[in-house]
Amino acid sequence: MRVGIVAQRGNARAAYLAADLRDMLVSEGEGVWIDAATAETIDTPGHDVEELSSCDLVVSIGGDGTFLFAARGAGSTPVLGVNLGEVGFLNAVSPDDALEAVRREVERYRESGSVRYREVPRVTATVESEDLTLTPAINEVTIQGEQRGHGQGITYEVRVDGSLYTSADADGVLVATPTGSTAYNLSEGGPLIHPHIDGLVVTDMVGTGSMPPIVVPSDKEIHARIEQGNAVISTDGSNHRYLETPTSVTLSADPEPARVAGPVSDFFQALNKLE
Repeated sequence: MRVGIVAQRGNARAAYLAADLRDMLVSEGEGVWIDAATAETIDTPGHDVEELSSCDLVVSIGGDGTFLFAARGAGSTPVLGVNLGEVGFLNAVSPDDALEAVRREVERYRESGSVRYREVPRVTATVESEDLTLTPAINEVTIQGEQRGHGQGITYEVRVDGSLYTSADADGVLVATPTGSTAYNLSEGGPLIHPHIDGLVVTDMVGTGSMPPIVVPSDKEIHARIEQGNAVISTDGSNHRYLETPTSVTLSADPEPARVAGPVSDFFQALNKLE
């Protein structure tokens, strides 16, 4: 079995735990690949994060941001999240339980050839004028002006399966998964969505004349037409691309979900940490 490890950058606790996990796995005869930044911190050979898709399990040590970074490289490989952050909707394992949790998944792999995981949806965005498809997002895709604030936003319209839903001047618009409903979407006034709901939420970012957020079934295609403004599109807060307007972006559920390994976190218990 090959296990990848990604630790939160600049976090000594995460680096020490990564080293402990490496030592445990190596002592039990398992292969270990560590992302380049973590490897440099603990003085061991490293790999580009994209190479971790060749692993059987990836362990993310940090907060939700670290998990999202690891998941982008892991592809369809299950990612087990160790929670060093304050909320940890994607991270169900505490640091004290990390070694035992990883050991359990290794034993399960030895017995069955796979680790335990659940699938979570991702949303993908295609910029039609550039024939460009961005890296799928576990949380959200945002299209917004270069800066927040009056006069810095974009003018756009949103259609769902061809039917006009809203047109507005706003700082931007985002399309989030149920997982991402607790992140940027929530801070922009969007609704919480239970992880068992099969849908995507469209939320205006400080819109003028816009409609309320709407949750649509995940088999619907969302079409955003950006009429004017200096627009930037990003996935999960990264992979920023500047868009020449006018242009159109098609957003939809990605056919390949992400895989979250290990125990399932309690959604409502995690919500309590938002207070």
